[in-house]
Amino acid sequence: MRWQAIGFALAALGLALSPLLPLASEATPGLAARSALLIATIAAACLFALAARWTRLAPAAGLLAMVLGCGVTLVLLEDGAIAGYAGWGFWLITLSTWLGAALTVTSLTALRPAEKAVRWLQDLAVPVLFGAFVVYLWEVAVRGFGVPSVLMPAPSATAVRIVHALPVLGEDFVQTFLRSVLAGYVVGCGLGFLVAVVAYRYDFLKRGLLPLGNFVSALPVVGIAPIMVMWFGFDWQSKAAVVAVMCFFPMLVNTLAGLAAAGSIERDLMRSYGAHPGQTLRKLHLPAAMPFIFNALKINSTLALIGAIVAEFFGTPLHGIGFRISIEVARMSLDMVWAEIALAAVAGMAFYGIVALAERATTFWHPSYRS
Repeated sequence: MRWQAIGFALAALGLALSPLLPLASEATPGLAARSALLIATIAAACLFALAARWTRLAPAAGLLAMVLGCGVTLVLLEDGAIAGYAGWGFWLITLSTWLGAALTVTSLTALRPAEKAVRWLQDLAVPVLFGAFVVYLWEVAVRGFGVPSVLMPAPSATAVRIVHALPVLGEDFVQTFLRSVLAGYVVGCGLGFLVAVVAYRYDFLKRGLLPLGNFVSALPVVGIAPIMVMWFGFDWQSKAAVVAVMCFFPMLVNTLAGLAAAGSIERDLMRSYGAHPGQTLRKLHLPAAMPFIFNALKINSTLALIGAIVAEFFGTPLHGIGFRISIEVARMSLDMVWAEIALAAVAGMAFYGIVALAERATTFWHPSYRS
């Protein structure tokens, strides 16, 4: 596309002009005095210019130029005279690399490969590249502007803290996720499913339970967490109870909607075959409800982790993600706080991904999965 070619040309021009501008103060050596970095910058500019001229080479050339541009800025930040005092030359390299990276990801997304394996690799590469560049911009912005670590630590500092705190993070993961989240998730989703099956069979239960479930779901976590701690103690059982309460209503509502999703023609057919209610439930209503049930399972996979972490703010043993966050914030140790946040994010994404894979394996017949 013409606008992509113009964007790549602007990125190449910005990198080519960056050696003419100061990297920091006047006493700091410019890019022209750093031969290796100057060569890498000019090479990145040439690659972006190549991507602007030949569209088919744009993804490969843009990706290599993006790596060179990111490498140059990260090496420059190792200089104490630049970190926290970055000048126009440094930011021109950063902005040009950002522009070229955005266009590279766009051109990679626009590819239409015929092979299924290549398409799978493309689907994986686009979000990975996007996420990696967001982390890069975070790193450059924090270190380039000299943001204090108590306000926003750099991703590199968080990564170092993760490496040094792996035993602590492992204990917190076991306490919060393997004990509180999984137990409460299974109990809440299981009870919601069973109650929905019974309520669908008996209409008076559905009319009575839905308002009650709506009332329970509207209760704030900060309100029910202290009560559960008083009832079940300070260990993981009280956190699992909070998670179960949070997961119950989404599963109840979605399962009821799914059980009612079977069409009238299918129900009449089952009646004409003389099927009793158990057979109708097993062979008609439950298969029709599976997409709705998995929708609730995916929603609850994130709600469960949030509920367990928030509940740990109101009393817990000396382990847990929520407990660690509250303690480290009081100590102004923000790198450990972000390490715990990263742990929770990875655990939540993995949990959601497992449920999504189970959904695809179970409901492969659904129209949304047909190719």
